[in-house]
Amino acid sequence: MVGGAGRAGCRAPRGGLRAPGKLYSVVSLDRLLFFSLLWQVTLWLKKIYGNQPIPQYEVNARTVDILYELVECNEARDRDVSLLIEDMKQKAAEYEAEANYLQGLLAESLDLSLSSLSSEGTSYLNVLVNSAMTLETKDTSLASFFCAINDMTSELYATESKNREMELELTNIRKKLTAALMLEKQLEGDLKKTEERLEVEKAKADSQSQNLKFLKDKSEDLKIRIKAAEEQLAATGLNQSLTHESLVSLSEQLAALQEEIVPLKKKLESYLDLTPNPSLARVKIEEVKRELNALEAEFSKEIDMLTLEMPESSKLRFT
Repeated sequence: MVGGAGRAGCRAPRGGLRAPGKLYSVVSLDRLLFFSLLWQVTLWLKKIYGNQPIPQYEVNARTVDILYELVECNEARDRDVSLLIEDMKQKAAEYEAEANYLQGLLAESLDLSLSSLSSEGTSYLNVLVNSAMTLETKDTSLASFFCAINDMTSELYATESKNREMELELTNIRKKLTAALMLEKQLEGDLKKTEERLEVEKAKADSQSQNLKFLKDKSEDLKIRIKAAEEQLAATGLNQSLTHESLVSLSEQLAALQEEIVPLKKKLESYLDLTPNPSLARVKIEEVKRELNALEAEFSKEIDMLTLEMPESSKLRFT
């Protein structure tokens, strides 16, 4: 306890080292303040616990400061409670004095007292008092009752208006909730349809994947068989000009030659229509015929060469 206070007091001041006398006075003031706070905290704890023993706690500057703050808060609360009690006592005395005054006034002016009232009159008086307390009027005069009733009527109208607004808001919320539930139901239906469609598409995709795999396998098998057939044909002495690629090339050449023949035929037909100078026409016709015969001869030669180069076994196999 003392060590904690001593450390707090022995810290070097900001302005530099103090003189020994001043330093001793600062340490003494800190210790006096610490012991003063500790004494007040101890008195407060004894007041709180009474004859019971005070719980053990670590005595240092921090715990003493915290307990002293509690002491101050407790004392402030006690002062507030005392003031409230005094105020209540004062109001009770005022009410009692006013009641005695009114009772005396009734006895003097109307010769009435609480003991002389009938049970029905006492009941009416209690109703009047309860009504005044319920309406929170300052007295039981007719004007006070009218003011209180008007205030309560205004509050009632305001409350009813607020209730109508809340009912309207509640109706709107219910409509929005209904719309949200319907939207949720629609979304669930759409989600279900989408899932079913996805299942169908997945099945189609699986089927297409299987078909694609089958076609790939079939293609690989055909490639292997084509390669084996080509090797077999090559082993039997097949000319390379009879392969598929060569035949495709010859077919393209044949198509090109046929396309070249078409304009020559058209040219020949134009010459056939010419009537004047038959000798020149015959010369032109002969030239065109010679060109046509040359092309046909070349075409026949190509076909004959293909036929001659093809082995007998291959001819039989293709036929």
